Amino acid sequence: MLIETPTIRPGTTPQPTADPAATARRRHDDAPDTMALFGRLAGLADGPERDAVRDELVTAWLPMAHRIAGRFRDRGESLEDLRQVAALGLVKAIDRFDPGRGAFESYAVPTITGEVKRHFRDRMWALRVPRRVQELRNKVRVARRELAQSPGSPEPSVAALAAHTGLTEEEVGAGMEALESFSTLSLDAELSAGDDGYSLADTLGAADASYDTVIDRESAKEGLRRLPERERAILYMRFFEDMTQSRIADCLGISQMHVSRLISRSCARVRDEAMGERATRPGHTVRT
Repeated sequence: MLIETPTIRPGTTPQPTADPAATARRRHDDAPDTMALFGRLAGLADGPERDAVRDELVTAWLPMAHRIAGRFRDRGESLEDLRQVAALGLVKAIDRFDPGRGAFESYAVPTITGEVKRHFRDRMWALRVPRRVQELRNKVRVARRELAQSPGSPEPSVAALAAHTGLTEEEVGAGMEALESFSTLSLDAELSAGDDGYSLADTLGAADASYDTVIDRESAKEGLRRLPERERAILYMRFFEDMTQSRIADCLGISQMHVSRLISRSCARVRDEAMGERATRPGHTVRT
């Protein structure tokens, strides 16, 4: 039986075989061997020397942080800002890492990723959305992607999403609403590029409060016509000429108390007739 043996040239030193475990731990080119620096950092007290070692570790691992930040590009945040957030997560990972508990990369990756995700959760929503609703949004988004993987697949229904995620249909509905609520659109946003461009605000209608005034005024007309002439004159002087009750009483030669009673009685009569007339009209709601 022939056994193949490695050929060693004279005068050369055999190279040690790479450790498979070490190779598995260092899957990326941006994962440097800094265990010696971490061991040194753990033994230093706060001061300039510790800060220098810490800065050296940050510089060595910063490419990995940038790589993680790049996974979240094209989500509405600039890459530079994402790198800043990832760098902050890297600093936190370095400060909290215990060299005796394994490889730094295994600890840093989830720490940095969590920091970036937290940035999106807390800072990127135009409106403050409860964390529970954000989680529903993420579950619904993933479920829609998984159910629509096959080409030509129809848009999954609410019932299908609920069955796939284990959520109720109400929870799926809340998650779908949140999918459309990550960002807001300004009311001044132009919706047309032509010369007759218009903004979103131009397309939004609103109830005109003047309509109620017109309806009330028309409803009161018949009641005013039925009042005695003197009472109509008193209401005109009080509400259109802005005369005081004392002046009206002097003009008519009656007491102020009598003027007050006539005003109250006339207004009540006109109001009752107007409300009764509106109550008989279909589709009108009587306001009290």
